[in-house]
Amino acid sequence: MASKFARPVLALVATPVLAALLAGAATSGGAATPGAPGAGDPYFPLSGNGGYHVAHYGLDLDYTPATRRLEGTADLAVTTTRKLSSFNLDLSGLTVDSVRIDGRRVAFSRDGAELTVKPAHALDKGRRFHVVVTYSGVPEHVTDPDGSPDGWIIQPDGSVFVANEPQGAMTWFPSNSHPSDKSTYDVRVTVPDGWTAVSNGRLRDRRSRAGKTTFSWSESKPMAAYLSTASIGRFETEQYVTRSGLPVYNAVAPSQAAAAKPVLDQLPAVIEWESGLFGRYPFEAAGAIVEDAPDIGYALETQSRPIYDRAPSIETLVHETAHQWFGDSVTPTKWQDIWLNEGFATYAEWLWAAEHGGLSTAQQFAADYALPATDSLWSFPAGDPGDGGNLFAKPPYERGAMVLEKLRQTVGDRAFFTILRTWAADHRYGHGDSAQFIALSKRISGKNLDALFATWLYGQGKPATP
Repeated sequence: MASKFARPVLALVATPVLAALLAGAATSGGAATPGAPGAGDPYFPLSGNGGYHVAHYGLDLDYTPATRRLEGTADLAVTTTRKLSSFNLDLSGLTVDSVRIDGRRVAFSRDGAELTVKPAHALDKGRRFHVVVTYSGVPEHVTDPDGSPDGWIIQPDGSVFVANEPQGAMTWFPSNSHPSDKSTYDVRVTVPDGWTAVSNGRLRDRRSRAGKTTFSWSESKPMAAYLSTASIGRFETEQYVTRSGLPVYNAVAPSQAAAAKPVLDQLPAVIEWESGLFGRYPFEAAGAIVEDAPDIGYALETQSRPIYDRAPSIETLVHETAHQWFGDSVTPTKWQDIWLNEGFATYAEWLWAAEHGGLSTAQQFAADYALPATDSLWSFPAGDPGDGGNLFAKPPYERGAMVLEKLRQTVGDRAFFTILRTWAADHRYGHGDSAQFIALSKRISGKNLDALFATWLYGQGKPATP
């Protein structure tokens, strides 16, 4: 995500997190119990759910801008990770019309943003099944602890800015909405002719009938729910293929087209440059969604196609593109480790500036360190924001980048960039946490880095020496 303080972002995938969840899934003994209503994240206790993994989402949506009404069917391919008597999905507002498991209606109940599904019989550990939820209503976005909106954000003209970090996915589809659960997606959105619906991955089909157009999108790589989108507007669109063969799809609000074009034209060069630093671009498509929604106040790294509230600067484009490696492909297992997203994307901005006539990364570090101890940069550690209200404050971004520059200065360029590329490769399409990044840094560099990370990642206040 582009920092809010800086603006006036059915196959099971073998990841370490999933492997742990599914360990022993072939057995089904023991008593059935309800799945937990949250994934256990202390910052957002009711985000996500326990007892299962969603391998794939099939979303079929019909949206009418004039009435703001959404009608949806969500087909989730699920595998239980323990024997369940019931399980929860995250869904805020909206009216649930029915819930089916493998085609049969089952009971359900609602409690706030928790949709509890009650199968007729217990679901054994390791059971694979489909749960289909039909629902409708006028979605309402949520307000995050820092006061910003997130989720299905309806604009005055009926267009929709869909950015879910950290908890907004539940405003428009039932989900296991926590970064620790990643899934593939097929998203079909039907809108009136003249409107365009843009989601993640590749546009597989576009068909018009009886005054409506259906856009069918597919994201074949695992994605956390907070990185999904289904943004809708009267966009100007362009499609092309880069010289490396990567399909690009851009959708831009007409009022932002002139300002956005010179920046978006640099996207292939930015992807090529970042690929040289971080390894092969991780997804099958790229692009951008640019809306005219300045009141939103941020951009988000929606997977394969970041969304911007206005025409982005080149720095913001570099930042959100870097997230495709750090945050999207490699996703934190808990929100406390947000610096693994934001610090890395901010450092990509520093690297870009250093190669394009700006400050060197060492000079940027020095400029930040020169800020007084009373500056918000030092208000809490980058590696421990403390609560959900601090996720998008200054430390995870700028101080997170300072951690990386300090690491680079300590281990040298060769080891440093090997660490970044290895991190992106070893955790590709999966998860990573701070302890794993520290261990990797120590292994590749051969250095004891405990004091460095204790001071710069977890230390309170401004370090005594740079």
